[in-house]
Formats: sequence, C-alpha cells, structure tokens
Amino acid sequence: MVCLASFDQMRTPVPHSRFRYNTAQQLQDEAARLGLDLPWSDDLAALARPVRVGQALAPNALAVHPMEGCDGTLDGQPGELTRRRYDRFACGGGGLLWFEATAVTPEARANPNQLCLTPETQSAFAALRASSLAAARAALGADHRPFTVLQLAHSGRYSRPVNRPAPILAHHDGVLDRAMGLPDDYPLISDDALDRLQDTFVAAARLAAGCGFDGVDIKSCHRYLLSELLASHTRPGKYGGSFENRTRFLLDVVRRVRAEVPDVQLTIRLNVYDGHPYPWGWGVSEADPGAPDLSEPQRLVRLLHKAGVSLVNVTAGNPYFTPHINRPFDVNVTGGYTPDEHPLTGVVRLLDLARDIKRSCPELGIVGSGYSWLRQHLGPVAAGVVTRGWADIVGVGREAFAYPDFARDLLEHGALDRRKTCVACSRCTQIMRDHGEAGCVPFDRAVYGPIYDRGRAASEAALRVKE
Repeated sequence: MVCLASFDQMRTPVPHSRFRYNTAQQLQDEAARLGLDLPWSDDLAALARPVRVGQALAPNALAVHPMEGCDGTLDGQPGELTRRRYDRFACGGGGLLWFEATAVTPEARANPNQLCLTPETQSAFAALRASSLAAARAALGADHRPFTVLQLAHSGRYSRPVNRPAPILAHHDGVLDRAMGLPDDYPLISDDALDRLQDTFVAAARLAAGCGFDGVDIKSCHRYLLSELLASHTRPGKYGGSFENRTRFLLDVVRRVRAEVPDVQLTIRLNVYDGHPYPWGWGVSEADPGAPDLSEPQRLVRLLHKAGVSLVNVTAGNPYFTPHINRPFDVNVTGGYTPDEHPLTGVVRLLDLARDIKRSCPELGIVGSGYSWLRQHLGPVAAGVVTRGWADIVGVGREAFAYPDFARDLLEHGALDRRKTCVACSRCTQIMRDHGEAGCVPFDRAVYGPIYDRGRAASEAALRVKE
C-alpha cells in the first residue's frame, strides 16, 4: 500500500504560472522538452469522417462530453438553461452529443438541480433531445444528424440530493473518507440495495430509449458509485474483493440492458485510471498511485465489448479530489491545489490511456478525453490521435462550454479561433462548487457572469462566518 504522505505530495501547491503556446512549434517544442509523444496532423480530414457506433453512424469524429450544468428543475426536468446549452451544442456541428449525468433515482443526484429521469420527467427529456436535433437541422441542414447518448448516473459518495451531502458509499476509502469527514462506521450501500439498483438502471435505460436517445451511458467514472465499485477491493460480499465481484454490477447492468432494451446502443464513460492509492484505487499500481496499471481496465473493456457495449469514453481521476488528472488546467478552483506537473503531461496521460485501451480491444469504439487545455491546437492533436488509431472520436467538455461551435469551425475552416477557446480557468467548475448553474464565465459572460459573481460572494460570506 502506498504511504498517504507520498500521495499528498502529488498535490502539493507550487507557484502558479500560465501556459501560453501561440504557435504549433512552441507547443511541440514543449512536448519534446517534457519527453512527451504528442500526436499531430495538420490534415484534419480524419475528423470529418463518419464513425460507426454499433449499428448507427456519428457524422464526424468530434463529440461534446457530458458536462453537467446543474440547471434542471427540482423534480429533475431540463430547465431553460439546459435547453439553451444543448441547442448551442447541437448547432456547433459535433457528431456525437453526450447528454450530461442524469440521475436514475432522486437520492442519486449530485445536487438538487441535477437532471433525473423518471416516468414523470420522460417527456421533458424527449423534448430536450428533439429540440437539440431541430437546432442541428436548422443550423447545418437535414443531412447532419448527431448521435445522441444520455448518461445514466448514480452519484454515490458525492450524492447531494438536497442542500447537504448524503453520501452513499460502495466501500470505505482511507483517503476520501478522511477528506470528507466520514466516520469509520459510516454504512455502506448493501448488496440487496445494489441488486435493486440494477433494476433502476435498466428501467432508466428503457425510459431513455423511449425518449429517442440512440445510446445510453452507464456512467462508471470519476469515483461516483459505479466507478467506486470497480475499486472496492476491501468491500465484503458479492460486489467486492475479486475482479469478478467488483465488475459484477456494471457487467450485469450492461447484459440486462442489452437483453431488455435491445434497440438502444450501450456506451460507458469509464475511469480506467483513478490516480488514487491502492487498495482504494482502480487502474493504479499497487506501489504508486501515480503509475497506471491498466491490466484490469483492459480486461473489463474486453468483457464490456463482448457483452454488447459499442463505445467507451475513456477518462480518469476524481474531479473533487484530483481534478488535474481528468481536466488539466491553468487555474484551479478557489482554495484548490496546483499540481506538481505540467498540464501538458496530464493531457498526454489521457491520450495515452485511450491509446492503451484501444489497443487492448481494437474492435471497440473509443472516445478520447483531455483536449480542452490545448486551446487552438486541439484540431491538429485530435487529428493526429485519430490518424494514429489511438481513438475513434475526440470529445471536449470545457471547450464546448466556451466554444460551442468548435466542431463546425474545425470542419469548415480547418482551425479554431484562439480568441474563442477555453482558457482552462476552472470558473465553470467553480460555479458548481458554489452551487450555481455551470457554464463559461469568460465567453458566455452575460448569462454566467452574474451567477459566478453571486456564488463567489455567497461562498466568501459563508467562509467569513465560519472563521
């Protein structure tokens, strides 16, 4: 087991600096200085090609990741800002729209305004998808029809369905329990409750198919419940301990959805590397949480493909605890740490993880993550990745918040306008931490600037009271 002190050293604050690489040569020189293999192609044609997803086609190799807006209604329906966001994404030209984390049951919500799919909210989700497709047709013509995925989620340890945390733990974690102030005897979700939750995921997949979504994502990333189950080495019972037990829930749900909802494509957003100490981490070296060990994730993706999964969206890390692993940044949230690594190292780590997963199961479609930090250089790196066969589709999250028409500009103009690209400032994340609706503060200021300012003022006032 790794010493906790050595893990904390990965996250020691260091003096902050911004990173600006105005030319391709500057970025490539920096990659060489850091000893990184950064794929590159000035020919973006690979991004314009349709990509097969199961029995369907995405019209190009660019995707919008599931970026939660925290802007639903209290009963879980999409709100006005939700509809606005997805209409903007759809007009932007991406071939795959991956709709955000949607709780499968109210107690699974990460915040009181998270979307929640139930029989009562189903029609609102159908209308959200229909509005997005209509926006895409109006902007890009009848021939452009993005592939749509709805992410089905359980927030687990990070559940907060009302205005206070209500964690639902898969296992006790010697790092995260301590960070969250949870006692040693805090109860774990029972095997019986997990058995019933399988039924809930299947029912939600059926509702999503009824809304018209092409695919459903059984969310298994970022240390939410299903992701934490994959790392439940210390959990007793049939959902913990062995590889077969730790992967049981995900594989059982996938097999059941494939059998009971056959018309919907199955996708998984999957942590393949937690960057978290063993025995509480998944995809990590037992000796060093900074070193990936993909033997189990590679074994799992082969089983997922055999069970009928069409597409895996490869990601890593924990946005609450090690955000630099899943979203390399220039500036962290207020009070957050600055990692002792260059952000480009984090970008290339994510590219390499997707590459290694793709190589382990070449027949499986792979969506890559980690591109937003690259700013105007995103296109050539994405094209290099797809050309090399490291991933089939390249997805962006924060970049889509900042620059919703990124795909259209890449495909029609061959480049991004650097004045419109994400600046990796973490303000979209800051809004979430301050319990507001999330979006891009610098480039969608009229909508999200006041939300950001109110949240900062409220959080600072609460801090003063606490002090």
